[in-house]
Amino acid sequence: MTASNISALTVFVEGIGLVGPGLSSWEDGRDKLLGQSPYMSAATVLPTPMSLPAAERRRAGAVIKVSLAVGQEAVNAAGLLASSLPSVFTSSGGDGVNCHDICSTLASSDRLISPTRFHNSVHNAASGYWSISTGATPTSSVLCAHDGSFSAGLLEAITQAVVDDTPVLLVAYDTHYPEPLHSKRPIPDTLGVALVLRPQRSERSLARITLSGDCGLTDAAAAIMNDPALEFLRQTIPAARALPLLRLIAGRQPATVALDYLDDIRLAVDVAPP
Repeated sequence: MTASNISALTVFVEGIGLVGPGLSSWEDGRDKLLGQSPYMSAATVLPTPMSLPAAERRRAGAVIKVSLAVGQEAVNAAGLLASSLPSVFTSSGGDGVNCHDICSTLASSDRLISPTRFHNSVHNAASGYWSISTGATPTSSVLCAHDGSFSAGLLEAITQAVVDDTPVLLVAYDTHYPEPLHSKRPIPDTLGVALVLRPQRSERSLARITLSGDCGLTDAAAAIMNDPALEFLRQTIPAARALPLLRLIAGRQPATVALDYLDDIRLAVDVAPP
């Protein structure tokens, strides 16, 4: 890798997946992010993961359903084989409902945890189900960085795409926690975002994104959404920290966006038409 690659990591967005409150797909969300059609908040509708075998499909919770839905949407848009893509999965906390159910069981008189609950509780469960669903065998990284999990995943995926010279799938997702955990971690609903990133431009490229300077790290204030309802999503669902970036990609205008990352550091991303 040359010095110019190190100082400015550039990739091309080939496909996008989006599912969340009032957002059924990237096509549906694109106009809403641009303010060209009204955004109305509504409970997230999660599609059944028909690509999974029946037994795994019955066990799939919200984390599995949302990650498979957005991942497949992004890969289909990119025109690539899911089975051939390295992946990065990132979430602030994994499966909140499953965590609640395990805690409830452990607090009861019957403390036996079912095998399904146990294997769905690990942070790489979504990555494992993705591999089962698509037959993907390349490497998969699974990250967590609290509210900065999307930016941590984006930084990892861009770096992998450039260093390994290969397309990479990024999937970011979060789900709600029932009470009493909800009072400590008030995530209101499920939201997932997926990006297929490629080191070279193609005829399907939607945008060019670059982390310039010191890997894109900045102390600039994080970008916000103009629509109050979309800003509520951005603030309350960690994966929705991606929304300002998605808005710029949808608008196809060159600009720089700062995304929430660490407490005193944001991730600066230069976005331009491909």
